[in-house]
Amino acid sequence: MSHDELTKTRAREAEARNIYIVDHRVDSKDHWTRTGHKGGVLWLTGLSGSGKSTLALGVEQALHQLGYQGYVLDGDNVRAGLNSDLGFSPTDRSENIRRIAEVAALFAQSGTLAITAFISPYQQDRDLAREIIGDDFHEVFVDASLGVCEARDPKGLYKRARAGEIPEFTGISAPYEAPAKPELVVNTSNLAIEPSVHRVLDHVESHFALNQSRLRVA
Repeated sequence: MSHDELTKTRAREAEARNIYIVDHRVDSKDHWTRTGHKGGVLWLTGLSGSGKSTLALGVEQALHQLGYQGYVLDGDNVRAGLNSDLGFSPTDRSENIRRIAEVAALFAQSGTLAITAFISPYQQDRDLAREIIGDDFHEVFVDASLGVCEARDPKGLYKRARAGEIPEFTGISAPYEAPAKPELVVNTSNLAIEPSVHRVLDHVESHFALNQSRLRVA
């Protein structure tokens, strides 16, 4: 379902609760015409230490250099502000993902490519994000094994989790459900950051570029 179709469906549902959604005078396709590409969401998921944020920021920078509207929504940044009231219980994790999916959907409707970097460990929560965002939700599995991520441990979180200092830590004391059918897999155990960024850029060219030669760089 497209962004505009989803908006109309949700507007009808909202009216039943006496909420009346305002129709924009500029629709998604008008934004696409201005930016030269479709809006959408690249939903990066993977274990802590898999390289989600590094990859997301690299993609954002590369897209900016190519004239694309892209913006990273990073897990820690969002939890420091919008979702600062949430913890890490399964219920709070689900609400964290629901909120960011709603925000990412607004970015997509504006013609922006939202690049989200969240562990988002549960398949049902990612499925909800897909339902909220619609057809332009693209799940990107940043695939690195627990052993690789723990060896990297850039924030020292695995060491603290092993010591019992961080409860409900994904991969140690809380589960991570790997995507069953992601639109893209980037194996950061084997790929360095530059080729990983190029894998995502190739995917953007195939699915979001209106001019299919736009992202072809030497």
